[in-house]
Amino acid sequence: MRSIRPSSTTRRGGRARRGTSPALTAVALASVLALTATACGSGDDTAGGEPSATAAAGDGKIQIPSDIADRLKEHGIDVDKWRNGDWKNWDKDDWLREANDYINPIIEDLWDPDRMREAEQPDPEVDESDISGDQGVTDPTPEPVQAQAVPPSYHDNAPTAGKVFFDSPEGTMVCSATVVQDPANPGKSNMVWTAGHCVHAGKKGGWYRNIVFVPSYNDAGRPTGELEGAAQDEVAPYGVWWGDWAQTSDQWIEQGGATGGDGASYDFAVIHVTPEKGGDGKSLEEKVGSALPVDFNAPAVPDVESVTATGYPAGAPYDGQKLFSCEDRPGRLSLGTSDPTMYRIGCSMTAGSSGGGWVAEGSDGKPALVSNTSIGPVTSGWLAGPRLGDEAKGVYEAVSDKFAGQ
Repeated sequence: MRSIRPSSTTRRGGRARRGTSPALTAVALASVLALTATACGSGDDTAGGEPSATAAAGDGKIQIPSDIADRLKEHGIDVDKWRNGDWKNWDKDDWLREANDYINPIIEDLWDPDRMREAEQPDPEVDESDISGDQGVTDPTPEPVQAQAVPPSYHDNAPTAGKVFFDSPEGTMVCSATVVQDPANPGKSNMVWTAGHCVHAGKKGGWYRNIVFVPSYNDAGRPTGELEGAAQDEVAPYGVWWGDWAQTSDQWIEQGGATGGDGASYDFAVIHVTPEKGGDGKSLEEKVGSALPVDFNAPAVPDVESVTATGYPAGAPYDGQKLFSCEDRPGRLSLGTSDPTMYRIGCSMTAGSSGGGWVAEGSDGKPALVSNTSIGPVTSGWLAGPRLGDEAKGVYEAVSDKFAGQ
């Protein structure tokens, strides 16, 4: 089995921890302020003689307080050095991995169209025999379902779908993701749902870097050849949104692995985003015109008539540049006696579709996100995703609460 996740060797997620220390609050605030001093030009010198970080804010610039910069340094991060390439240091001893260690300063123009297009597809693959511990409830392997191309424009037909890009020790990577509602900011959500392995490496690593979300990537569905040298607004018509905070499950952080099913039942994450360029003051939901509710009480597998999974598959025969979807009635996949049973559907989508949303009729009878793509077999043919319960709800509510009123 192969994880259908980022474009290379990662996967899945652990549980949200609610509440943050003042230092972590400062870290989050620094990210919210869009640290773009290098791209915008250095700020004025501080009293200490070191340049202060600045962030675009409308027509002016915000000076990040020196105490916040100091607290960033407590995490071993000099923001200016980070933006100038220090993020490429993947020394394991310096790789932040704890739930509250997430830091993702904006580097303006890092994700240009060519860098997005060249993000890699995953290569680690394992056999289905690596999945053990069946509780005796796994349903027969579903019949393959051929993924269907979502008609362009993607914004008209799947406005909540997009791509997540990030950097890992193996290089530039790509996943899929979905805009979801924010209960603390109705109609103005800046929250994105994806897989845990699209933001954190799991038990042997830490948080990935330079995480961004691009809604309606390649909205017109242009062939790959036409995207070379394309303008930014052709591949990212609704902007590039940086993850100023992300949370995944504790189980993913503690158990998640690059291969097999470790942590897959808890392989989900929520990213809170902010526009790279400052924007027009509109939230992500306002910008794309839609956001999906998340149902943490979706019916059990036998009662779900149909699920639609959407994503940007990047593994052959796909190239990651176009949006696809699969619709199927889900069955059950059990990975271990101590892990929740997962949803499983027939689907030909491959690596790169990981993190993409699964939509079904929710408990209120309306369309809702009920899972996300996590794993699939070496030869493709099916996908599995976690059933969202209390752990996922905790992650979701923690991110919403963190940005309540903002």
